[in-house]
Amino acid sequence: MKPPFQDFEPKGKDEGPSSSEDGVEPPVLFEEESEEVASISRLRDVPFRMLVPNLITLGAICSGLSSIRLAIEDRFELAIVAIVFAAILDGLDGRVARFLKSTTSFGEQMDSLADFVNFGVAPALVLYIWALKDARTIGWIIALVFAICGCLRLARFNVMLDDPDRPDWQVDFFTGVPAPAGALLVLLPVYLGLLGLEPSLSVTIFSGAYMLFVGFLLVSNIPTWSGKRAGQRISPNWVLPVMIGLMLMIVVLFSYPWTVLTLVSIAYLATIPFSLRDWNIREAAENN
Repeated sequence: MKPPFQDFEPKGKDEGPSSSEDGVEPPVLFEEESEEVASISRLRDVPFRMLVPNLITLGAICSGLSSIRLAIEDRFELAIVAIVFAAILDGLDGRVARFLKSTTSFGEQMDSLADFVNFGVAPALVLYIWALKDARTIGWIIALVFAICGCLRLARFNVMLDDPDRPDWQVDFFTGVPAPAGALLVLLPVYLGLLGLEPSLSVTIFSGAYMLFVGFLLVSNIPTWSGKRAGQRISPNWVLPVMIGLMLMIVVLFSYPWTVLTLVSIAYLATIPFSLRDWNIREAAENN
């Protein structure tokens, strides 16, 4: 009997027909025994640790999609929390995969699709429902443009990962704003609304223009700091201050979430000119 689902092949490659090491074909078993052995073999070939990162990615997708529903129900606070939670899971799944040594091409592809849903579609719809729906067709077009920019940004990121000629120092930079950061940046008008900014025509115009601006940052060639190497090594003298600082940041975030997210968004935008200057300095040093 043929199994109802396709075999899970995390590497995405056909290993070819099985054979013994000496080139002699293994004996043919009865059909029922062959199916039973194949079923047991499949279970042994895919350990549970291979599934853990994919389950985290699926959780991120559920969180991103739930943010759309929450926005439709006018529960924008929880909609933002859902997108932030999706961003946390997005940063977690890759690290878990590397820690468990369960990185697969299947997981990489699913993670890329999840990023498009969580950081391209979801924030575009949340901001559209909050402000841009008053602009009707124009607002919808702006939301579509942002989602498309997120898709193009992710496609370019996947291609650049395979560039063998990329200098080592460029690991410290992203080309353009990364998708999770763009999703949190574009929701700045919603943060301001939760702080008391009343919806109006000027707010709708600002929200539309700002969304196009963030979409431009996603697909632009402007270098932004990646922070991949930051915090890998900490001096023993700084361990306690860093721990205390992180705890204070978490406490303040939970106490004043919209103020913190607003300030973080503005601070991130303010770092872009400095990251561009740092890029130019390193590129000039390499060329000399």
